[in-house]
Amino acid sequence: MPAASLDTIANLAKKRGFVFQSSEIYGGLRSAYDYGPLGVELLRNVKDQWWQSMVRERGDIVGLDSAVLQARQVWVASGHEAEFTDPLVECTNCNNRFRVDKLSDKNQCPTCGKRDTFTEPRQFNLLFTTHMGPVEDEGAKVYLRPETAQGIFINYENVRRTSRLKLPFGIAQIGKAFRNEITPGQFVFRTREFEQMEMEFFCHPSESADWYDYWQQERLGWYVDLGLPSEDVRLREHDPDELSHYSAGTSDVEFQFPWGWDELEGIANRTDFDLRQHTEHSGVDLRYYDQEADERFFPHVIEPAAGATRTTFAFLLAAYDEEEVRGETRTVLRLDARLAPIKVAVLPLSKKDDLIPDTEAVAAALRPRWAVEVDVTQAIGRRYRRQDEIGTPYCVTIDFDTLDDRAVTIRDRDTMAQDRVAIDRVPTYLAERLPG
Repeated sequence: MPAASLDTIANLAKKRGFVFQSSEIYGGLRSAYDYGPLGVELLRNVKDQWWQSMVRERGDIVGLDSAVLQARQVWVASGHEAEFTDPLVECTNCNNRFRVDKLSDKNQCPTCGKRDTFTEPRQFNLLFTTHMGPVEDEGAKVYLRPETAQGIFINYENVRRTSRLKLPFGIAQIGKAFRNEITPGQFVFRTREFEQMEMEFFCHPSESADWYDYWQQERLGWYVDLGLPSEDVRLREHDPDELSHYSAGTSDVEFQFPWGWDELEGIANRTDFDLRQHTEHSGVDLRYYDQEADERFFPHVIEPAAGATRTTFAFLLAAYDEEEVRGETRTVLRLDARLAPIKVAVLPLSKKDDLIPDTEAVAAALRPRWAVEVDVTQAIGRRYRRQDEIGTPYCVTIDFDTLDDRAVTIRDRDTMAQDRVAIDRVPTYLAERLPG
């Protein structure tokens, strides 16, 4: 199995309709991408699996969907307005700008190759600014949220009270975030608009270290369970000089990307920083009252925060495979069936009218349960290869024998083995092998 290169996956993504360059007909917008018919299904499946494991399968976590636009004071209290910065340098020869901490050689420009041409580093704020209302003055300034976490903290008491929650408990959210990155790149890995999957887990301060350890292992296991090879995913503890201003400890779940190890998810012990800050700045007391202990305190927070888009990218990279079959190269995405954008393809051997009624009937019987695609064009071998390339676990073929024996051929993506199955047993056969 060859390691998939960045260009290989980017080309496959465009060719098969996973990801398109945003505003492509106008020359494209750098670091902005649109998810096509297959990409939006794959991305949705990744998010659904996260939600399933973080919310639906647990009794101690509930969901939230907060607004992208929030009061400016939220970001003052969180520290983002003052401290959400990256160190920036500019090459005086080619005028390109870079993050200092991402340069492999601090003295050489990676674009033009000149040495000792960088300006002195300055702090660049990553917040996207806009204005609410008809007047664009300082009082109308708001920010596109750089993270979903603050929407959880400012709704902490609303959720706790209405859901009658007792510690420990979590609040989960999936949503868009925006960061004015200095040097976006690596396809969809680092973009200025992206989607986060975040959960804030509130606990007693004395239990925070144990919960921090728990969530590190829990989150690492999620990636492996869904198909990332265990040798290509790891936990890395941050050094003290890497920690955010709010963190008492942070570990990253990292994946072996084509350019090296990089972050999929951060698990942070945020202590009581956020609830204290919002209490101080809003005047609303966000302490938790424990009736049994007659104790009032600020809960500590453990935050697993994952990038939905870069996680989807990692699953694509890990699933990509090539093998030789009868002298030809077969490209296959060995996606876990829970993530595959199309679960079943229904393929008539020929597009002659005789086979179409059964094709449509089988597809209709399967659609209420799974994502189904019907493909009637090209030779059957080419259609199998296309379904392999987009990760479809099973193909159901309607042939001329079907008209007599009322059976179909079901082909497995990974083994290419084929079973003959009666039409009325197709849903049962697939239910034994597919989620949903």
